[in-house]
Amino acid sequence: MRIFSKLYQKALDWAQSKYAIYWLSIVSFLESSILPYPPPDVILAPMSLKQPNKAYYYALVCTITSVLGGLAGYFLGEILLAFLLEYSLIKMTMVDTSKIWFDQYGIWFVGLAAFSPLPYKLATITAGTVSMALLPFILISLLARGARYYLVAFLIRKFGDQADVWLKKHIDRLGYVLIIIVALGVWYVN
Repeated sequence: MRIFSKLYQKALDWAQSKYAIYWLSIVSFLESSILPYPPPDVILAPMSLKQPNKAYYYALVCTITSVLGGLAGYFLGEILLAFLLEYSLIKMTMVDTSKIWFDQYGIWFVGLAAFSPLPYKLATITAGTVSMALLPFILISLLARGARYYLVAFLIRKFGDQADVWLKKHIDRLGYVLIIIVALGVWYVN
């Protein structure tokens, strides 16, 4: 089955749409505040691959809208924590774990979540619930999110054609491996 190959080609085709920049902005904003996934990289990479001369512009748009979404998550954490817990949009164990991490690592937890595949929205919402200082939150978010998206843009500009060829060859295997990893992670956590 070549499900992931079809999805990859669809993402490449979609990246050429005249509305792609708007979708990138919307996904970046929502992923940082409430949307479970997909990460904006899924749109940023194909857009940069199709138009490498605009890769850094796309990274900038992605960074700004992602940090704005992070601010929305921060304020959601201040205002709507009870609602989110009541309707199981986030788990109390996730919030408790995050508070422990905030006590130990503070700003570095936000930076790590902003740069890595960890759920950034969890860090943004928790930063609001623990009333983290807003200016450091914004600065570390800009730095880490920017580093992440500019790294994607740089790698695409540097290795774009090679990466495209490699992905077309291996995308299905990678997709199935990712499903197995996620399933094992869910199994391990529960």
